Amino acid sequence: MSCASSMIARKPWPQIAQASMAGMEMEVAKKSAKAPGKGEFVLFDVFYEDGTRRSNRRVPAEMLGGLDGDKPARNVIEQQDREIAEKSGQPPLRIKSVLRSDGKK
Repeated sequence: MSCASSMIARKPWPQIAQASMAGMEMEVAKKSAKAPGKGEFVLFDVFYEDGTRRSNRRVPAEMLGGLDGDKPARNVIEQQDREIAEKSGQPPLRIKSVLRSDGKK
């Protein structure tokens, strides 16, 4: 066997590794492209009338995205605030606005 024929028969490792990585990247892209399922959350920043802000408030993803878009998030967060206020003995703060933590309106 000559040197030239043995080089053709072998596949270089970098090409195999690149093909493997490309397959893994496609698999990750497929998983991240799924619609939010049960048990997943969307994070919101909440701005209160007294000027305070609470970041990364969790709202179930299944509550969002219909005809009302993100509007149900405010109701969910208000309910969470009422429960927190009840447990702490403090009155709930009045919400001025709610914005997705990633900046989407």
